[in-house]
Amino acid sequence: MDAVWVAPTAALVLGYLLGAIPFGLLLTWVTGGGDLRAIGSGNIGATNVLRTGKKGLAAATLLLDMAKGAVAVALARWIGPELAVLGAVGAFIGHCYPVWLKFKGGKGIATYAGIAFALSWPVGAVFAVVWIGVLAITRYSSVGGMTAAIAAPVAAAMWGEFEVTALFIAFALIVLWKHRANIERLLAGTEPRVGQKG
Repeated sequence: MDAVWVAPTAALVLGYLLGAIPFGLLLTWVTGGGDLRAIGSGNIGATNVLRTGKKGLAAATLLLDMAKGAVAVALARWIGPELAVLGAVGAFIGHCYPVWLKFKGGKGIATYAGIAFALSWPVGAVFAVVWIGVLAITRYSSVGGMTAAIAAPVAAAMWGEFEVTALFIAFALIVLWKHRANIERLLAGTEPRVGQKG
């Protein structure tokens, strides 16, 4: 491998390996909750962990999924300041498409939030406010997450953070794709609200 590609490849691969750690799945299994993929929606994220009735575990999953996105960006910056975006890409793709789970991962919201805070804290703050605000109003985790995902590139553009605007647009599109079943349930009126089981 040409030496010029070593640092970018390292940033991308390290980001992917961090992002691909399925914290929700691991925490649920370690605490005797079984296979999270056989519970509720089958998703490995914090919302589905909440369906096990373990609020603390759901909170831990949320924080760890956010942290791995932020840490991936920090590590990439340590390798080279210009490589932060590659770390972000690796972490997000790793979370959504982890190789050890046959590329069936989470929907990316918490990891996206951690990345947003690490790349541009004002955008991260907008993401968090929109996410929590919409969730509080609607009690639909999917609606809160999707709205925040769309709000991030808008906020990035408004703040003049054009180097991450395109990245966040791509992330938002992937988030919407990963939520396509949720969108169908929302349209059908069958999407469960936060606090409901199943």
